[in-house]
Amino acid sequence: MTDIHIVQSPEWGEFKAQMGTSPVRVGDIQFTKHPIPFTPFYIGYAPKVNFLIQKFSWTELKAVAKAEKCILIRFDVPNVLKPTYENQHVQKLLIDLRKRCKKSPKSTFPKHTVMMDISKTEDELISQMDQKTRYNVRLGARQGIEVRLENNEEAINIFSNLMNETAKRQGFLAHSKRYYEKVLEVLSSHNMANLLIAYHENKPLAAWMLFNYKNTLYYPYGASTADNRNLKASNLLAWEAIKYGKRLGCTQFDMWGAKDDKSSDGWGFTKFKLSYGGELVEFIDSYDFIINPLIYYPFNLAYGGFWKILKGILRLRR
Repeated sequence: MTDIHIVQSPEWGEFKAQMGTSPVRVGDIQFTKHPIPFTPFYIGYAPKVNFLIQKFSWTELKAVAKAEKCILIRFDVPNVLKPTYENQHVQKLLIDLRKRCKKSPKSTFPKHTVMMDISKTEDELISQMDQKTRYNVRLGARQGIEVRLENNEEAINIFSNLMNETAKRQGFLAHSKRYYEKVLEVLSSHNMANLLIAYHENKPLAAWMLFNYKNTLYYPYGASTADNRNLKASNLLAWEAIKYGKRLGCTQFDMWGAKDDKSSDGWGFTKFKLSYGGELVEFIDSYDFIINPLIYYPFNLAYGGFWKILKGILRLRR
């Protein structure tokens, strides 16, 4: 089940505007503009568009993109599940996208995520967990882990510090502290974001930032310390997040990202997410709506080289 994703919401657009990348709206979709260095041109970035729900005019989009000096609009990992059976609506959409666009050489959002139906009762949700996960959740509670809902300045400091520690340990780039502060400030003002922090004897061990939009709970950002893993703080934190989503009235839990390759670095966290009873799902490919082909193709060549260099740097940081 998919809906309009939170990053296509007006509230997300408000957050992006306050971060300096004001969104451009065309019909029901929004995209942000990102400058291409040493040129007067931009990339138009439109993540998680659900083409089956969000309506817009391709002609208007092209005209607006040209006026905004965008060389392309990148529809990054549309919020449409790849059909595992014959789905006429999705098949028709894919035919249309292939006519109008070119498959993107790179995606920013993960193509897979773990989706979980949280409309079930708590007893049903507990029963569908892996046996080891169910044991670890209860162990965390017995060990004295306390999960608190905290959105104050101290909580942001804790979250940012844990994110930096986790990023260094796992070799990825974390957002700035200002990013986390601003997204929490803007979305929480609309009752759409919260921090859950797991403590043991008042020491923070793990923290999750959660978003909620319409009927969906999202888990975009999480971090933990390498200390006291035997206390199973993250296990209990995940269960408390699910219960929190239910209290908000959410019926599905989108865990934001996952891997489908068991040999990949990210499989361990994917396995953790799946252990709560969710389903590994795949979205359709990303597509580029090309506005200026003379610049688009050289840009893609340079962009691919940049990401190869960045991946090499991140590997060295581990």
